[in-house]
Amino acid sequence: MSETTTTAPGPAAESRPAPPAVPFRELVELACRAPSLHNTQPWRWRADGTRLRLYADRTRQLPHSDPDGRAVAISCGAALHHAQVAAEALGWEVVVRRCPDPADPDLLATLDLAPGRVVPAAQERLEALRARSTDRRRFTSWPLPAERLDRLAERAAAWGAKVVPVVDPGRQVALEELMRRADEIERGDPDHVAEVAPWVGSRGAQGVPVTSIPEVNPHRPAVPSRYQPGEPADPRGELPDPQGEPGEFVEGLMVLGTLEDDPPAWLRCGETLSALWLGTLRQGLSLLPLSQVTEVPATRERLRHDVLDGLLWPQLTVRVGWQEITRGPLPRAPRGPVEEVLRFD
Repeated sequence: MSETTTTAPGPAAESRPAPPAVPFRELVELACRAPSLHNTQPWRWRADGTRLRLYADRTRQLPHSDPDGRAVAISCGAALHHAQVAAEALGWEVVVRRCPDPADPDLLATLDLAPGRVVPAAQERLEALRARSTDRRRFTSWPLPAERLDRLAERAAAWGAKVVPVVDPGRQVALEELMRRADEIERGDPDHVAEVAPWVGSRGAQGVPVTSIPEVNPHRPAVPSRYQPGEPADPRGELPDPQGEPGEFVEGLMVLGTLEDDPPAWLRCGETLSALWLGTLRQGLSLLPLSQVTEVPATRERLRHDVLDGLLWPQLTVRVGWQEITRGPLPRAPRGPVEEVLRFD
């Protein structure tokens, strides 16, 4: 008769801790702080496992001003960069695929996340992200060295679009003239005015609130703001903008351009815009996007040839400068609830 030896069970093997859950809600909340045309916030997000997907929300596309969806893609690109900055600062590594499915043009990017480590520079970028807002008040006349613009442009261009500081006086004047012309064309276009009107002077969770529009000031620079009233019935700004020296300030102009003119390039331009914006904040500077000149086909084409020598497709113009240090805090433009733009699969 054979014996059967029974081995007593040993201590249970230690179970591995479950991987941390991706903080999707916090990531999307921070990503949605990104800038967008007229604060339309044209994005949607879907989360599944460790993957986050970014979609364009075509219901917030302005068909007359943005028939190709270029502004939508640039806005979503800024949100994509914000999401990457937030993820890195929260201790997550991110692998991004841009425009991954030709059959689904609304799917602009996927973000695959894995636990990583936090570095001090990531925290600094997150602080800039939290502080970022669109300040439309007049810049001071303090000089901005071309070397500083070059450094900002070089760092931001690592995100895929070219950033061209406009430092030649003749090109500065040409660009200012194109911006004036674009503003005149849009103000004289009834379809454009009607399309934009619901987004300006808004009191809701989208659009540009009157508290973000500077009050009418005769001492502002000659280049008009698109949000200054053109008619007596137009919304009046409520953001105090102290008097300053009258005059024109053509320094600090930069053009964001790309070699191609398609959705992947527009998305990259948005990422570059976000990187440039956060970089200016970390330098104590302010940035204001000026999109009219690239919204009007005629002025965009002239910008491409007269300022960029036909080498790049202009996607956006920005002005970088100093804000008056004695000015009060800027009210943040509203954002819609995360629950409205984030879905879990």
